[in-house]
Amino acid sequence: MSGAPSRVFIARLAGVAVFDPAGDQVGRVRDVVVALRLAPRPPRVLGLVVEVSSRRTVFLPITRVTLIEADAVVFDGRLNVRRFSKRESETLVIAEMLDRTVRFRDDGEAVSVVDVAMEPTRTRDWLISKVAVRRRSGRGLRKRGETIIVDWDAVEGFSVVEHGQAATALIAAFEGMKAADLANIVHELPEKRRAEVALALDDERLADILEELPEDDQVEILGKLGVHRAARVVEAMGPDDAADLLGGLPTEQREQLLTLMEPQGAAPVRRLLTYAENSAGGLMTTDPVIVAPDATVAEALALIRRPDLNPALAAQVYVCRPPTATPTGRYLGTVHFQKLLREPPPTLVAGILDTELEPLRPTMTLEEVAMFLATYNLVAGAVVDENGHLLGAVTIDDVLDHLLPLDWRESLMDAGAEESADPEEEALRGKM
Repeated sequence: MSGAPSRVFIARLAGVAVFDPAGDQVGRVRDVVVALRLAPRPPRVLGLVVEVSSRRTVFLPITRVTLIEADAVVFDGRLNVRRFSKRESETLVIAEMLDRTVRFRDDGEAVSVVDVAMEPTRTRDWLISKVAVRRRSGRGLRKRGETIIVDWDAVEGFSVVEHGQAATALIAAFEGMKAADLANIVHELPEKRRAEVALALDDERLADILEELPEDDQVEILGKLGVHRAARVVEAMGPDDAADLLGGLPTEQREQLLTLMEPQGAAPVRRLLTYAENSAGGLMTTDPVIVAPDATVAEALALIRRPDLNPALAAQVYVCRPPTATPTGRYLGTVHFQKLLREPPPTLVAGILDTELEPLRPTMTLEEVAMFLATYNLVAGAVVDENGHLLGAVTIDDVLDHLLPLDWRESLMDAGAEESADPEEEALRGKM
């Protein structure tokens, strides 16, 4: 392999760009597939799991990789777009080997795996050669928490099923990844590993990921958390996403979670659950960007600059008389972000309101909401009750979510499994 380093630590490959022979980026590395063998023979590296367009993951045989650098992987030949599916004889390094508890063969000391290294052989094969482990206790000159690199055959325990495996190193490998992309990885994990990752994530990050997962995955993960943690995670979700999730649960379980949530977090979710699922009230979020009429352009711009704000919600600001909180503030109008950009910072938002658009009503159907947004080229719209109070806002992403088939997320994540096989891939993975 031209340009191949003598040793590659696999956790550092997560997220590295993958380029075809023409120099075009086709995706990013998500994991490495290996085949465990009887000790003391080191595992054989079969290939890379590469995420390409539409969050699909495909298999890239290691025999086609021509270059591995800190910021790039290059391959020759063609990339088979058939969706990757792990086989029983295979192990994913990042998803399944990191954070495992293994033991030194010489003295039985238990250590945690933080990384695994692979090296090329003269025959163009790649083998797992080294293991980076962290000590759990100090013995003699050894320090607790010390990380050392040892030969593969110096430790044992990779083939043993470990219950309660940690997920710290796995999560660290994908730190900074968007929630939708990490949700795709979580979806593909074995059920056991998926539960372990969910337990290791903090409430806010897990809430973001749950919002991007199919309903079956959401319910499965929620059931593994315990009711008190589950209530905290649901509370950390957006009110509209939380209502969608809870709306699919049995009544007793839904009420138990709502009761355990903080009252201020449960109240908007309860309100959303009173509306029909495919109505403007059922689609809306109760937490849009709201300002009083005496707020300045500068203050409004500061609010929509928040990095955690949905881009569709950041597209406009809703102006209400105090109190500026749903569902009590009287709606006055909308200010679009482009208008904010054109006006001097000290300008009051009351003077630049768009009052010509009739707001959405909570009983309007999904089709009526979609036609409203399409007619006026909007990405969001205010939802107002018969007394003029702002109830929330419907965003285009929620409209699309409900217009698409119920299983669209799962279909997207699982697409391509039936496409034609690659003979070289099948031979490498032991099926020919």
